[in-house]
Parts: sequence; structure tokens; C-alpha cells
Amino acid sequence: MPDIPFVPIIIIVLIALIILVLATNLKIVQQSKAYVIERMGAFHAVWGVGVHFKVPFIERVAKAVSLKEQVVDFAPQPVITKDNVTMQIDTVLYFQITDPKLYTYGVEHPMSAIENLTATTLRNIIGDLELDQSLTSRDIINSKMRSILDEATDPWGIKVNRVELKNIIPPREIQDAMEKQMKAERERREAILQAEGQKQSQILVAEGEKQSVILRADAAKQAAIMKAEGEAEAILKVQQATAEALKLLNEAAPTDAVLKIKALEAFQAAANGQATKLIIPSEIQGLAGLCASAKAAFETGNDGKKA
Repeated sequence: MPDIPFVPIIIIVLIALIILVLATNLKIVQQSKAYVIERMGAFHAVWGVGVHFKVPFIERVAKAVSLKEQVVDFAPQPVITKDNVTMQIDTVLYFQITDPKLYTYGVEHPMSAIENLTATTLRNIIGDLELDQSLTSRDIINSKMRSILDEATDPWGIKVNRVELKNIIPPREIQDAMEKQMKAERERREAILQAEGQKQSQILVAEGEKQSVILRADAAKQAAIMKAEGEAEAILKVQQATAEALKLLNEAAPTDAVLKIKALEAFQAAANGQATKLIIPSEIQGLAGLCASAKAAFETGNDGKKA
């Protein structure tokens, strides 16, 4: 077996080492990432998206920073309101790193710093509010905290986009009192609604009765009018018939005896009425006597024939 020369082996090893060094120092920065590079222990550059080569043994990647918006949920913090009520409040923070250099060198343990800053800011804001205001002013608290935290974290290269109060947990006795208050409020609203319903019902009934009375009165009015019109028409008809009879009688030129007989018939009709006293003219009395004599004579003649 022939011996391999020593020099070529060294060359091969050196080439392999060079390739290994080049491969390990070739860096590819992904989207939404940034690399903070130090040279000889001092800040050198911030690498963005693309392929970069790090000088071996001289440069190093100090920190790989994500530029995406991040969310951190902090544990509940005890806070005291203006009226001395202790509550537990946990917050959710939405932030984004805008300057990788400041984020890397601005503060040690940035997340711990943000958590402590959030807790102290929350205590300061809640300390100026009473319990009821704290429960109903979430938007105001969120806005104030975002403004304060964004200004405070700006030297750290952090942009605070949003702060939300996730849960506000008052003491158990306060919760019980609030539940009782809410129950009483619901019962009050229910009583008001029932009273309003009864009121509307009574108004509708009264309106119905009013319309019914008006309709009945109108119907009675119309009936009375129609009755009066009917009676007037009947009287008119009677008067017209009487006028026609008189007209016909005048046209027939009646004798004195006929007129007396008509008067007697009129007197007989009057006698059948409700009058208690009657004044009989002398002409009618004579005619009545004549009629009575004729009747007696007629009856005597009939008796003689029968005998």
C-alpha cells in the first residue's frame, strides 16, 4: 500500500476547516427578525432580512429580536381604590419592538421591567378612582395606561400598542353586595314595567269605554232623529190625506144633510177617545135626535110586522 503524502492531507484538512467556518458564520435573517451584531464586544450593526456573513472570532450575534407584535399576560396585581377597596386586576399588554439596538442595550430583562412598570402604573391610576368608577371606566384606564407605558418604554425601543384590563376581581363581600344591588335593580325595573303595562291597559280600557259611550249616544241620536222624521212624515201624510178629502168633498158640493152626517161621524170618533167632557153643538144634537126617532120608528114597524 503506497503512503499518502503528508502535505496533501494537511491541505484537505485546511480546506475542510475553511468550509466549516464559512458555513457556521453564514447567517440568514428571516422575515420579521433582526440580529444585533457586536464586533469585539461593542455594537456594530443590526442585520435585517437577507444573507449575512459574520467575521469569525471577531463578530458575534448579541441578540435575535422578533419584530412581530407580541402579547404578554401579566398575573393579577393587588390594587387599592380611592375608597380603600382592595381588588385583584390582571392586564394584557400588546407591544412591538421598533428598535432592536435600544431593546438589546436599553434595559436588563425588558419583560420584567414592563411588568413592574405596568403594576405601578395601574396602582397609581386605580388609586385615584373609587370602586364604582374603576368598574365602569375600563376604557379610560386602558387609554391612560397605554399612554404612560408607551412613553416610558420608548427609550427601550418598545412600542406599546394596546393595554387591556382582563379581569377586575373585587373582594367576596363586595361581589355579594353588588349582586344584591343588581337583583334589587332588576326587581325595580320589573315593577316599573308591570306598572307601565297596567297603566297602558287601563288607558286602553278607558278609551274603549269612551268610544263605546260615544257610539251609543250617536246611535240614540240617529234613532231619535229618524223617529222624529218618521212622525213628521206621518203627520204630513195625514194632513195631506185630510186636505185631499176636503178637496174631494168640496168638489162633490155636498148638501147640508151630508155635512151634518159627517159632523156626527166626527163627533162619534171623538167620543171614542180619552176625553171626559164633550161639548156638542146644537145642530148635531138635533141631528142625533132625528136619527134616534127614525131608529125607534123603524124598530116599531118591524115589531108590528112580526106580530
